[in-house]
Amino acid sequence: MAFFPNGWQHYLIGGLLIGSGVSLLFAITGLIGGMSSVYSSTWSWILRTPFFQQPRLVNSRQWRLAYAGGLILGAALWWFLLGGGARVAVELSPLRLLIGGVLVGYGARLSRGCTSGHGICGLASLNRPSLLAVCTFMLTAIVTANLLSRVASA
Repeated sequence: MAFFPNGWQHYLIGGLLIGSGVSLLFAITGLIGGMSSVYSSTWSWILRTPFFQQPRLVNSRQWRLAYAGGLILGAALWWFLLGGGARVAVELSPLRLLIGGVLVGYGARLSRGCTSGHGICGLASLNRPSLLAVCTFMLTAIVTANLLSRVASA
């Protein structure tokens, strides 16, 4: 079994682009990018509960929404310009996608950040809690993937 059956170069290029983008955001603005805070700050426009009305969320929601829009625009540009226009699809049922999304969201809330925040920004800042979070994310992903592959092949 090959670790990278589709090659490794595109992972390297993607990682370098993501790292460059996050570094540029920090170098120009002093802001740290992470997607779970984008989610929370966006909900602060709609939900009036105390959690979503925290000053750190309300005061940052405009740049965070622009940040998320840039990620979506970047993905769309890649798809149109370099992706060959091929449709990308997953072979999972909507129920499995929903369960996975809820579990990922719960994990992001529990760890006080998502994989992008901890893995890219937190590790680059030499943040020890981010190292623990990334190790936990990776261990959970490895165990889950192995368990599900055994269930699927049984």
